[in-house]
Amino acid sequence: MKTFLLSQDHSYDILFRLESRSFFKDAVSVYASKSGVAQETLQNAARRAGKVMTEQEARQILGISEETAWEEVLKRYDTLFENNAKNGSFYLQSKVHRAKECLEAAYKDKGQGTPTPS
Repeated sequence: MKTFLLSQDHSYDILFRLESRSFFKDAVSVYASKSGVAQETLQNAARRAGKVMTEQEARQILGISEETAWEEVLKRYDTLFENNAKNGSFYLQSKVHRAKECLEAAYKDKGQGTPTPS
């Protein structure tokens, strides 16, 4: 069970105890309609609650553009992953790994070559 605090003006005024992500999205929509919170902000909150990384976020983490070839993605991944294994943090290392996973799926979906496992 997850507990979520939704706040407005830094005062925690609604507390939700949720058992499923779909219920969370419904609860957020109700809160948005009552408080006037922007839809984009709510979508980001729901996405974060589900721990889903967007392709844009993955590209920012790896420091690449949309035109970057898959081979270059793997080089950036290897460099960042190894640097964080030696000197960085496990958290950053896991973000780099999740970014590569996200982009791997995106490259497969777009048919831009077959990514090779690393």
